[in-house]
Amino acid sequence: MSGVICIVLLLILLYCIGLFDGELKVKPAVFSGGALLIMLILLVSSLLNLRDKSAQITLNKSHFSGKTTPLAKAFGIGNWHDVTGINLQKVGGDTLVVVTLDNAPNYKDRLPSLLWKMAYEAASQQLNIMYSASVIAIEPNELYDLFITYWQSSKESR
Repeated sequence: MSGVICIVLLLILLYCIGLFDGELKVKPAVFSGGALLIMLILLVSSLLNLRDKSAQITLNKSHFSGKTTPLAKAFGIGNWHDVTGINLQKVGGDTLVVVTLDNAPNYKDRLPSLLWKMAYEAASQQLNIMYSASVIAIEPNELYDLFITYWQSSKESR
């Protein structure tokens, strides 16, 4: 789909610079050129991400990590001993597994300020990291059960 949009934007850019009718249209040319550049960058990054064969979510007895949302990808590895709760939350058309963490200052350096503001809940001083099941093609309840199982397992091994 991104490739088709890039082709359409390229045709618009060629039309705006006067390739078809000999008349230069500066404002639409600048807009379509900028949009084309952004779409090409997104297309290339998406194609490079297709080559990544690593696990989207990793769970073991000591920690968890995931790459199913931008927040989870930037967050990296979390420790089970900091987890205070795991819940399901409906966001838009997706149901996410939300892992709530204490000890938020230990994780502050990992996240850019915008993602930190999204994840940090000032009233409770906890961090909420979200993982999507739709990216890994399982049901949200199954992913939730996996997170709960590994969390419980980590409590027993302490």
